[in-house]
Amino acid sequence: MRVLHISPLYAQPVDTLPTREPMTGFYWVSCMRSELESQLPAIQAMLSQVGGTPLVDLHVSDLLNPTLPSNYDYTSVYDILVFRRLANAHLPPLNGSHESIASAAPSPVPPAPSAPPSHRPAHAQPQRDAPVLQRVETQPVGFALYDHVLLSVHPDDCFVQENFWQRLITGPGKGDGRQQSSKMPVEPADLMLRMVNGMVDGYLDLRRSLTRQIDHWQMALLKPNKRFSNWASVLDVRLALHQLDEICEDQRAAMQDWTEALEGWPPESTPARQHERELLRVRSRDVLEHIERVTHHIHRMEQSAETAVQMHFSAQSNRANDIMRTLTTVTAIFLPLNLIAGIFGMNFEFIPFVHKKDGFIWALVSMAIITVVLVAYFWRRRYLESEEKE
Repeated sequence: MRVLHISPLYAQPVDTLPTREPMTGFYWVSCMRSELESQLPAIQAMLSQVGGTPLVDLHVSDLLNPTLPSNYDYTSVYDILVFRRLANAHLPPLNGSHESIASAAPSPVPPAPSAPPSHRPAHAQPQRDAPVLQRVETQPVGFALYDHVLLSVHPDDCFVQENFWQRLITGPGKGDGRQQSSKMPVEPADLMLRMVNGMVDGYLDLRRSLTRQIDHWQMALLKPNKRFSNWASVLDVRLALHQLDEICEDQRAAMQDWTEALEGWPPESTPARQHERELLRVRSRDVLEHIERVTHHIHRMEQSAETAVQMHFSAQSNRANDIMRTLTTVTAIFLPLNLIAGIFGMNFEFIPFVHKKDGFIWALVSMAIITVVLVAYFWRRRYLESEEKE
């Protein structure tokens, strides 16, 4: 468990849980899900002393639930937001506002196999070399938002927690030759929205990998000279896209509920506080816009995958039509030849050219002439042209 006292100018770690409201700024208490479960009485006592009331039992169970989808709830004293983030060691690290994080994040632990269908991977045991869409996993991060304290509950080895902890400890100074952040968070809601925005940016960073995977299947489906048989993988891709769509829909619904609740907060009395409240609204709309961008991209990839499948079947149908056209043309060429062979193969005693020495030669010459004429005719009508040449 980590406790950080965040003021407008600096962030200072605290060794123990706070027992009263801070003189300036607020407290950020971050813990793992297992730590919340083992130290729940101490955390509830801290929330009663600093925030005014402990968490409701139903909200505690929500924060401890590793399979809960994204959702938002509130009471008269605090707000609860659960947001599912990407949990994948192969993805790039998250960032708070489109900027790099100084410290490297540890590899996240895969979620429990009892996750609901909308949050499971396409395969229960993903391999290292599996396609990107089959490795997408999500884990919930819970927030309890008070006036002077923010409680965040993370899964084990959460790189979101580690990244933001390092950023806040470093402060609003410069890193990697550029400004990392404009200023410190001014209130718990500001920090929560920054973390949520960083989690959504992880989905935006995933777009390149998803696009490469869809392009791979499109090329495999549209290869004219190879027969495609890996339909199970294509089904996994479509199921993974549907899962991501459901995850983003839950995220958007949770953020919309949060935005509506934010509009219902009492108005601030000072211009500075009014400006901070307006910044919260702007950050909330920015998070919603990012979620909508991810959802739009997923819908576009679903359409691309569906279009590739339809084009594959259309190409197979055209290929079958070309084969039938070629077979029909060859049959039409040999039909008059079979007619000539059948006439001269009749068991009659008197048939023209049968008893002549050059009768066989004349029959072959006539067959060759007929074949050349028919081949030229069908070639001119483009019945014998190959698909590659066209």
